[in-house]
Amino acid sequence: MSEVITAAVDALNKKLDGEGFDGTAKFVIEDEGSIIIDENGARAGDDDADVTLSADTETFQQILEGDLNPTSAFMSGKLAIDGDMGAAMRLGGVLS
Repeated sequence: MSEVITAAVDALNKKLDGEGFDGTAKFVIEDEGSIIIDENGARAGDDDADVTLSADTETFQQILEGDLNPTSAFMSGKLAIDGDMGAAMRLGGVLS
């Protein structure tokens, strides 16, 4: 597992603050790997999910650090979303 994925899992679990996510989401970080977020929190993995969000490392880090709104990232083409848009919106609320 890459250092980027490890750091992202830690950051996501801090944002989730012990709460799970209602559904399953997968973040695919280009050239690094993927992360699953579900009722148990965030972990490295490549399972099937309700929604898949794909971005490069820089975009993902900006979203995690609060420097880039997930909706703005999607609208500008920096974040691709495939699957349940409702789940993506709920996840965006968690990340903001």
